[in-house]
Amino acid sequence: MGVGMVRSLRRAGIEVNAWNRTRDKAEPLAQDGARVCGFAAEAVADADVVVVMLFDTDAVLAVLTEALPAVQDGAVWVQSSTIGLEGTAQAADLASRYGAPFVDAPVLGTKQPAEQGTLVFLAAGAEELRERVAPAFDAMGSKTIWVGEEPGRGSALKLVCNAFVGTLTAAIGQSVGLAHQLGIDPQLFLDALDGGASDSPYVHVKGAMMLRGEYPPSFALDGVRKDLGLIREAELASGTSTTLTEAALACYDAAAAQGHGSEDMAAVMTAFREA
Repeated sequence: MGVGMVRSLRRAGIEVNAWNRTRDKAEPLAQDGARVCGFAAEAVADADVVVVMLFDTDAVLAVLTEALPAVQDGAVWVQSSTIGLEGTAQAADLASRYGAPFVDAPVLGTKQPAEQGTLVFLAAGAEELRERVAPAFDAMGSKTIWVGEEPGRGSALKLVCNAFVGTLTAAIGQSVGLAHQLGIDPQLFLDALDGGASDSPYVHVKGAMMLRGEYPPSFALDGVRKDLGLIREAELASGTSTTLTEAALACYDAAAAQGHGSEDMAAVMTAFREA
């Protein structure tokens, strides 16, 4: 995700310092005109806007702890990782200790939209920060939805959206798996939906991967498991039923137990087929 985001920023002519916990992953960005840094503190030292895209809360908090002391006064910290409500509150609190303006802005989209600059930013932050982050958001995304000023509102909407995507993908996997088990060509399932009210491009993208049995990661299955755990936490805290989330998570857990955790989330289909 971060690599594509940097390349989108560079296409827009925005100067970028790039840093990754594994430097080898960032090195190719030098060819795109980014300055590859060896340390997080080095990357943020002269930045006007800092964008964080990491896997989980622990990683985000560790990087904030390292880098925030080096951020110049007034630099806006944009937290785009999916870390849930509690993680976002912790990150915002840590930023506030250093007086760093904070925007909660997770994104919808995977590697290809990141490369194409078509992510959707789900943002929450002070009104006066919006103009400052707009050039970066416009370079990396097709649109920005401002949910409010309170950090956590953007992350709340991200959980709502990922609850849909996670359960939808599991539902596609269930139908493809059931077709296999009943001796029906699963392509007929996709053909039956094609052009109907319940059809969508997403069904055919993930369905095609399931039919091929090939799962190059766009959104890794283990990442979905992490997000569903965050969704479950939010449901419990808000008094929302966790029934569907628990069922979907069990499917992804079963696929991970078969060794598919690093593959695309479409590999959830394997949970519905006999080994």
